[in-house]
Amino acid sequence: MERGELVSLDIVLELIRDAMTNNASSRGFLIDGFPRELEQGVRFEKEVAPCQFVLFFDVSEAVMQQRLLKRGETSGRVDDNEATIKKRFHTFQELTKPVIEHYRQQSKVVQIDASGSVDAVFSQVKSALESRGL
Repeated sequence: MERGELVSLDIVLELIRDAMTNNASSRGFLIDGFPRELEQGVRFEKEVAPCQFVLFFDVSEAVMQQRLLKRGETSGRVDDNEATIKKRFHTFQELTKPVIEHYRQQSKVVQIDASGSVDAVFSQVKSALESRGL
C-alpha cells in the first residue's frame, strides 16, 4: 500500500467472501474500492457472487488529488502523499478504467458526479441505491 500497489487478489477475495458469509442475512453488499482490476471482477463473480451494479464516482484528478492531500493532513495514511497519489492515478488508468468499461458494456455502471459537495454526492448515491430497492 505504501508503494501504491494493490493487495493480492486471493487475499482480497478471501476477505470479501468471509465478510459476506458472516453477514449472510444482509439485503446486499457495498464493497468500497472493488474491483480495481478486471480479473478481480471476473473472479469475484465466478467465485463469490454476481455483481448487481457498480457505483463509479467520477471526479477529475485535480479535485481528487486536492482531496487526498487534505485527507493526508490528518489521516496518518502513508499513501496520502503526492508521489503515491500520482502512482494511484496511473494505476487507475491502466487497471481500473477497463473494469468500468467492462461493467458499462453490461449496463451495470451507475456513474456518480463526485465533484460536488459531500451532500450532493450522498444524494446521488442515495437515489441510486433507492432506485434499486436498497
